[in-house]
Amino acid sequence: MFTSRNKLACLVFGLLISWGALAADTVAVNPSHPDRYVVVKGDTLWDIAGKFLRDPWLWPDVWYVNPQIANPHLIYPGDIITMTYVNGQPRLGLQRGSVVQLSPQVRSTPLSGAIPAIPIDAIHQFLTRPYVMDQDDLDSAPYVVAFADEHILGSNDVRAYVRAIDTTDNQKFDVVRPGDAYKDAETGEILGYEALYISSSELLKPGDPATLTLTDMELETLKGDRLLPVTDDTPLNTFFPSAPKQAVNGSIIAVLNGVSQIGQFNVVVLDRGANDGLEPGNVMAIDHRGETIRDTVSKNTGETVTLPDETAGTLMVFRTFDRVSFALIMKATRALHVLDRVHNP
Repeated sequence: MFTSRNKLACLVFGLLISWGALAADTVAVNPSHPDRYVVVKGDTLWDIAGKFLRDPWLWPDVWYVNPQIANPHLIYPGDIITMTYVNGQPRLGLQRGSVVQLSPQVRSTPLSGAIPAIPIDAIHQFLTRPYVMDQDDLDSAPYVVAFADEHILGSNDVRAYVRAIDTTDNQKFDVVRPGDAYKDAETGEILGYEALYISSSELLKPGDPATLTLTDMELETLKGDRLLPVTDDTPLNTFFPSAPKQAVNGSIIAVLNGVSQIGQFNVVVLDRGANDGLEPGNVMAIDHRGETIRDTVSKNTGETVTLPDETAGTLMVFRTFDRVSFALIMKATRALHVLDRVHNP
């Protein structure tokens, strides 16, 4: 059986081995790198790699696997990361933080104590919600038409009447509300619609209308809210950072969670998705889009000039839809904005 312990082992092993799939001949080091670093609780693999390397996602290109250490691909608080050079190339190694004994021993630290690759807490709520839907999805989804007992709005434990759910194939549904359109930054084409999570619901009786009971309310349910069946798919929370397999050029078109300023560990929406070759784990560079200004020096009144794009940060895609993606800002060297460009690192 593929247990959660096996999943975690595969996570860290994959991160350290697969991160450098597109390796450069020479990995650039951080000019201020330490010779050694003691891992502390709250660290991530990305953060630690950034202390030694200019591009943290290239960690496995210089990772030395010590066969004398059990599970050398799992890193725990108290472990020591060291940096040396072999034939002029940097090499990172691991020393266990616990005291070494001359007798056989088993490390008692649970696998769950291993540090994560990225701050999962920053993206947890976005791994399954919200959704992105196209117009056909919205038009065909069942929708709320009324509530039981003369309720005007839906709240916890209130029964909702829905058109139409004719089968019992699915027992649980998420209630969502159509939101803003996601548009291509260059063409203005609608790529999909945000679908905000409102509540959960459980099917009581199929039909037209069907009867469901509402639970786990985040917002009050309204007439016209849509229902989507809940699948048993486990959300992806193991990521193998790498460059996209093909050239991808796009833009940031929205920022999630109601924030207006975009910085490190904010979640953004890109106008490129699975159809464009993006996959969860893809790392992309961010360029601040050069603004167009009026040339006040030129003798030609009204003449404008567009300033060049400037390097602004790095992000990692963690969830893809057909034409848009969600990504986590991993590094921001300047203020980021909606419409800033993204491309292969």
